[in-house]
Amino acid sequence: MQPAPAKNPDSAALEKLGRATLEIVHDLKNQLNGLKLYATFLRKRLERDDQPIEERETLAKLIGGLDRAAKDLTALVRYASPLDLRVQPHTDLRRIVSKVIADAAERETGGLPRATIAAQIENDAFYGDFDPVALNDAIKAITDDARATLPSKDPQTLSISMRAESGGVVIEWRGGNFTARSGLMARANGAGTIYTELATRIIEAQGGNVNCEKDVIRVWLPLSTIK
Repeated sequence: MQPAPAKNPDSAALEKLGRATLEIVHDLKNQLNGLKLYATFLRKRLERDDQPIEERETLAKLIGGLDRAAKDLTALVRYASPLDLRVQPHTDLRRIVSKVIADAAERETGGLPRATIAAQIENDAFYGDFDPVALNDAIKAITDDARATLPSKDPQTLSISMRAESGGVVIEWRGGNFTARSGLMARANGAGTIYTELATRIIEAQGGNVNCEKDVIRVWLPLSTIK
């Protein structure tokens, strides 16, 4: 006997499953936020009562874990939802990248290794039609992805450069071994992280593209003005 042909999944059933999953994710996120409030209350009480430092550190780690879990759920909801870009003309891309670099230089959260950010940005003014909030999130996600590949023992240097090229701007991240843990390299093999996938969707929806090689992550975005 010939095996029965595989049936294609019913699209209506998949849509129903997707909606149900998003509802569950929303509920989980609300529960995590509630747990964080309780944990924050306990932390303040431990600090007030001068409890042992070990207990306060444990509670701080718990709050950090709840923050990361809520962040993951938020990214999942955003990825599963249609992009709602609010494009603004003449958006200053240089300002967005500079802000991400400044924030990344001070952040040591989320298990990312400490790093020195070396910025190499041309003096040109880069303006385009972008959603500044969404693009900020995308560039931040790629920066975190690049930082995750750096060795964790000693502070390392991550280089971020920005230059005009082919009627647009090229942003490059160098300094890590992007074949090691990079979600962008994994994405090239069909297994990117939810943050990488969302960042790439945001950039591509604004006319750009993302490429990753062993020693460089490269983003190209179209510009309306280069001065």
